[in-house]
Order: sequence, then structure tokens, then C-alpha cells
Amino acid sequence: MMRKQILWNSDWLFARGDTPEKATPVTLPHTWNAKDGQDGGNDYYRGTCLYTKAFEAPDHSDSEEVWLEFEGVAMTAVVTLNGQELVRHEGGYATFRVNLTPALAAQNTLTVAVDNGKNRTVYPQKADFTFYGGIYRPVHLLVVPKAHFALDYHGAPGLRVTPVLSADLKTAEIHAEAWVTGTAQSVQFTLGEETLSAPVTDGKVECTFKLENVHLWDGVNDPYLYKMQAALDSGDAVEANFGCRTIAFDAEKGFILNGRPYRLCGAARHQDRQGLGNALTEKEHDEDMALLREMGANTVRLAHYQHAQYFYDLCDKYGLVAWAEIPYITEHMPEGRANTLSQMTELVVQNYNHPSIVCWGLSNEITGSGKTEDLVENHKLLNDLCHKLDATRPTTMAHIFMLDANDPLVFLPDIRSYNLYYGWYVGEWDQNDAWFDEFHKNHPDAVIGLSEYGADANPAYQSAKPAKGDWSEGYQAVYHEHMLKMWAERPYIWAMHCWNMFDFGADGRDEGGKPGQNQKGLVTFDRKTKKDAFYIYKAYLSKEP
Repeated sequence: MMRKQILWNSDWLFARGDTPEKATPVTLPHTWNAKDGQDGGNDYYRGTCLYTKAFEAPDHSDSEEVWLEFEGVAMTAVVTLNGQELVRHEGGYATFRVNLTPALAAQNTLTVAVDNGKNRTVYPQKADFTFYGGIYRPVHLLVVPKAHFALDYHGAPGLRVTPVLSADLKTAEIHAEAWVTGTAQSVQFTLGEETLSAPVTDGKVECTFKLENVHLWDGVNDPYLYKMQAALDSGDAVEANFGCRTIAFDAEKGFILNGRPYRLCGAARHQDRQGLGNALTEKEHDEDMALLREMGANTVRLAHYQHAQYFYDLCDKYGLVAWAEIPYITEHMPEGRANTLSQMTELVVQNYNHPSIVCWGLSNEITGSGKTEDLVENHKLLNDLCHKLDATRPTTMAHIFMLDANDPLVFLPDIRSYNLYYGWYVGEWDQNDAWFDEFHKNHPDAVIGLSEYGADANPAYQSAKPAKGDWSEGYQAVYHEHMLKMWAERPYIWAMHCWNMFDFGADGRDEGGKPGQNQKGLVTFDRKTKKDAFYIYKAYLSKEP
């Protein structure tokens, strides 16, 4: 009995909560805010909507189970089958799964109540981007043997791979771990030509491979991937790509990949698109990656939440170093502590195997609405949780520029970055240089990066004398020209992530001639126009003459 995976994106009915009688057919991925979340006015529909699907039970035997896998439902989902509530999932950006078997009949009605409404317990609630609602990533129906790789552990793949390299980077121990549900004696792990069998104890199994002549995952230069496969006697099988690489962070040399300084410069990315909202297909993800690569970026900050597994896979494949984070942003909600911990658990366990990811972001500009003891305590818990779930990567934070650079919170995570907007919201652009010089002088042992900086630009706005605040393409270009020079002269900056690679939906904005958009992108919201600043990055970063 092999695991069967069936794409389940078609034949859904959708109805808004305020008009439940008006159900319309939709195909996933789908968001109900594709238009009203991008047209300004900060009046897009936030509330509960219903997705329903009638279906026949798939072929399965008494020794099999039927599960549903949701890759992303924003923000809270309640899944009901034939009137029986099966799961409630809070958090719009992570994978979760539901065992349908206990409520399954020959003919079935599935209902997913999806809510992106305002509340005080599920992040994000306050931020400069649209909180699109919907089942906006693919759904799969899974038929698995009763003995299977765990499907119910926070959406994790059930297989975890940890490479440990020798000092000379020539050999490695590849530590494989798997989690099993149901009665199983052993797991067969396969790496290349070698297969090892290991016994299952209390639902957990592990073994170690020795790898000679290691082929390193070496960023954009050579992003080589290995594949680990795991199989059970029941017929269930899973696999995971992984990379062999070492990472380190140095207060003088910045980011170190495989023992050598590797300067990181790229951009942040929001997962949305004009006219589509966040309901992206592989085509849009591929286009975004192609534009990052054309520009010469070797890193991407995947803001401000967990992105699609497909995009993390692209980062692995093309060698872009990635920063992954949860949507703990702008405002600390004391009632939301449990949600930060559950979203962080999902982020880490679902993405552990990706060699592209080098840090876990605890929060973004979280002191923007004030700093409290409860906020600090929440960060300590998140920091400890990350270290417990993953001993191989550091934690980081993106601090708002108003936070005093000597504040103890700045030094709570392992490494840190700042969001600085000198030259746009405040001050002049050369204050960025002075800020870094002062921080580095005062804290010579602290690893520091630049996680956001930028200037809005509408390509329709041109000026012979570009000036701060004019939304001209020219001002954005000269601003970024300065910032790239600033970065080039300071090798200790561990990474510089421009805000943003693409214009994105922010329904609360109305400025620069395009309501509902943040226009700090180097590329327009529809991806059709590369602004002048894009080419400055390309000149600095790409190998193209």
C-alpha cells in the first residue's frame, strides 16, 4: 500500500460570511481579497467565509486512513466533515493536516470555515500589508497505511536530516530521524546507493550515514542537493532534499558559508501579486525567483510569515540564502503568546531540512507599539523554543529603527538586523552609514545586518531633481545607489535585504498615485516593470557584464 496523494483544488463552493446564500464555484488557490485587498481604503472584507466540497470517499481499505493536507489557510480554519468538527487551526501561513477517517462516509460534505477577521490572539493583526483571507495554497487528499510517517506533528514532513561536516568539509555524518504513527518495526533509509535499516522505538527512529567526498551546497555558486528516502514495511514512504554546508556569523566578517566570508545582498519578498492577492501558483513563484536571480541577489528575506514550501524549495535549488520568520509583527498582543509559539514550532519543524534557510526570525518591528516585560518574556520563550527545535541555526530579529541600539532586547537573539529608513521616512541617507559605524564601534562583538531599507517609487513619476518623498523613480535609484555603496564598504554587515523586491498589497495606503500598494519594490506589483533601482542592484550583484 503506497501513500496516495491527490491534488484537491477543484470543485469547491465559496460563500462570504455576510452573504452565505450566494455560493459560487471556485478553484484553489483562492482568496476573497484579490481585488478589495489591493485597491486602497483599508476596507477589504475581514471575516468568516465558507468553503464547501461534496465528495465520494476515495478508495481505501480498513488498514488505511484518509487525510487532508492544507498548505496554507488564512488565517484561522475550522474543518468540519459531515457535521463533525475535526480540527481548528490558527495561523495563516503553515501546513496543517486533518485525519478525515473517523467521520468519513460514502458520500461526504466537507466545510472549511476560514476567518481573517480582527482578534487579539492570532498574528498578524497590525502591519503594513494586506491580510488576505482564503484557502490560498494547494490542498491534497492523502490515503496512507495505518502505519505511516507522522502526519499529525505540526505539519512536519516526518523525516528530518542533519548533516554534520568534518573540519575540512570533505566528509560528513548524515543523521536521519523519522517519526512513525501506528505499528511499525523498522524504517529503511536510503541515501544514494546505500540503504540502512533502523528499529522504531516509541514512534521514533534514527540512523547515521557516513558520506565521503562531500559535494557542498555552496550558495548560488553550486547549490548541490542530496536526497534522503525513508520507507516503512507498510508501503508508506517519504523523502527529503538536503544540503551539506556549514554556516557561521562573524562580527567582523559577516556571514560565513563553508568556512569563507560570503557577502549577502538581496531583497525581502511578500507572497502576493496584483490581481491575484496571495493565491499564487507555481508560475508566479517561478517568476519571482527568476527576477531575484536576474538581479544577482544571493539572499532573500521571506517576510513576514512562512512562505510556500515550493518557494523554499526554489531557494534550495538556486542557492539563495533565506531568512524565515513568523508574523509576530508591529504590535505585541499578550493574549497571542500561545500563537507565536505554535507558529514558530510549525515554521521550524516544517522547514528544518531546507539548506537555504540560515536563521529563524523571532519578530519584526515588534516594539513599534511599545515595549513591555511581557513582550521581552515572549521573545525569550521563542528564542529558547528555536534552540530546542533546531540546534543548527541562530535566531534573529528585525528591529524598528526607533529602538535604541543599546537596548537589551537588541541582544536577545543570537544575531540581529535593523530596519533603517534614513533617507526616506526620516533624516538623510548618509545617516545609515553613521548608524552602522556607531553600532559597530560600540558593539564590536555583535553580529549586525540591515533587514529593511527603501524608498517608494512610481515609475510614472519622473523628476530632473529627484528629492526624498517625491515618489520618483529617480530618487529611489540614487537612494539605492548610496545604500549599495554603504554596504560594499562595510564587510561586517552580515546581510542586506532591500525592502522590497516587489511592490505589494497594503490596502491601508493611499500615496504615490497607487492606492492600496506599498511601492518600495524594485519591480512593480504586476512584475512587468523593473524600476531603475533594479538595474543598479544588477550592476553591483550579477555576474552579467
